[in-house]
Amino acid sequence: MELRVLQYFLAIAREETISGAAQQLHITQPTLSRQMKELEDELGKQLFIRSNKKITLTEEGIILRQRAEEIINLVDKTELEIMSADSSLKGDIYIGAGESHTLKIITKSIKKIHAKYPEIQFHIHSGNAPDVIEKLDNGLIDFALLTSNPKINDYHHLLLPLTHQWGVLMLKDDPLAQKEVITFQDIQDKPLIVSKELQQISDLIEWLHNDIEHLNIISSYTLLYNASLMVEDGLGYAICFDKLINTTGDSLLCFRPLSPHIEVPYYFIWKKYQVLTRTSQYFLDVVSETIQEFIES
Repeated sequence: MELRVLQYFLAIAREETISGAAQQLHITQPTLSRQMKELEDELGKQLFIRSNKKITLTEEGIILRQRAEEIINLVDKTELEIMSADSSLKGDIYIGAGESHTLKIITKSIKKIHAKYPEIQFHIHSGNAPDVIEKLDNGLIDFALLTSNPKINDYHHLLLPLTHQWGVLMLKDDPLAQKEVITFQDIQDKPLIVSKELQQISDLIEWLHNDIEHLNIISSYTLLYNASLMVEDGLGYAICFDKLINTTGDSLLCFRPLSPHIEVPYYFIWKKYQVLTRTSQYFLDVVSETIQEFIES
């Protein structure tokens, strides 16, 4: 499977016609059609559903599109790293992270670097833990911020001096807002809005008495901002991290921590045995320095 053929395949997936893709690629339609037929023969799978109006992808075609985009991005990233391996520091650094105030350590590090090396560009990929880990493993990002994870020891990692705690986001005029902390008994019969990753969060599952099947879970969320809108509309109570949603001033919401308390550590991680570029190594050094500054402050 040639890189050029994957680029042809992606062009068809984007344009949804052979003619449009051929025009974009500056090749003839028969040549492009032949290349795709050979690709399908090589894989032993049909990749396209052809009709008079447009071309759509089969299930196998959708899988190939996702992987092909990752491969092309990785090749482009590798070329940039090699071309930037000269005396000056420049290039791109890719970081994966979920919603977390621990990103402050990264932003402060970026600010320091940008003042000295403005040609270094940073790209933040937002996603949940499985998504971030997959991209790190596939080389599509260089570093990641993660909470405790069973795979954490498979990576080089630095423990961050900032943490989160689990609690409940609710309306300020809710009766439970009068409490300083929230117990399981307080919310066991309430309509709950929970993280999509709830099943993988062992500490929280234990706090919920290992009985989530009998809870009144009305929705899950990936982004807490979306959950906060549901809470504002009185749909339920969001179990979430602190320090992510503004609950001061005119906000309709308030946050109350869980009892017993659940504190969540965060780690800055990168792949073991990975050869870092000069730019990536410099970034890692600055992050380590910034972590130490947070510890000492």
